[in-house]
Amino acid sequence: MIDVRRGAYRYEGGDRAAGITTRHAFSFGHHYDPDNLRFGPVLACNEETLAPGAGFEEHPHSNTEIVTWVVEGELTHRDSTGATTLVRPGDVQHLGAGSGARHVERNDGPGPLRFVQLWLAPLEPAGEPSYALVRGIADSTPYAVPAAGAVLHVRRPGAGERVAVPAAAHVYLHVVRGDLRLDGKDADDGVELGPGDAARITGETELELVAGSPSELLIWELP
Repeated sequence: MIDVRRGAYRYEGGDRAAGITTRHAFSFGHHYDPDNLRFGPVLACNEETLAPGAGFEEHPHSNTEIVTWVVEGELTHRDSTGATTLVRPGDVQHLGAGSGARHVERNDGPGPLRFVQLWLAPLEPAGEPSYALVRGIADSTPYAVPAAGAVLHVRRPGAGERVAVPAAAHVYLHVVRGDLRLDGKDADDGVELGPGDAARITGETELELVAGSPSELLIWELP
């Protein structure tokens, strides 16, 4: 099964007056949709845009694996594990909230900040909070989130290049930039994807993506 969700139809949140624009892919806060609560362990996939000086002041999380991918600008991050970092495009940031963690996310730079953040439910609740940052992750290098049984694949195909989709129980695919075609075994089953679009894939094999232009996408292999 392939369930395509268009970026244009995400729930809008945030606080525009405070310089925060959020686009939610799943039911979130007062945007409650009982038919769109999660996909496998994925609880949220938020596209965030912060104006210079804007941000989320210290707030708590628990029992959530939070993975952040910066698209543009620099994200200032501080958390209760003691981590204080600048997260840049190409970096993968992972905060394992465990039994409870607090963090701050801000745009202290001169230009806009855009990032994609995914929240995953852990296989087992609680545990000690943890923090990890991988600088400049290479194309095709997987990043594992063992607490959620998930693996992130960052792919940056050039025009005309093909990318195989993992044959996992569940796959969550998010297009950061570019345009691609998702093809199945039957050539007539293809679907076009653009920036902000996502595909929720269940029980499919032999799928591949064909890039129509230089692209960047996040592919989550899920249990």
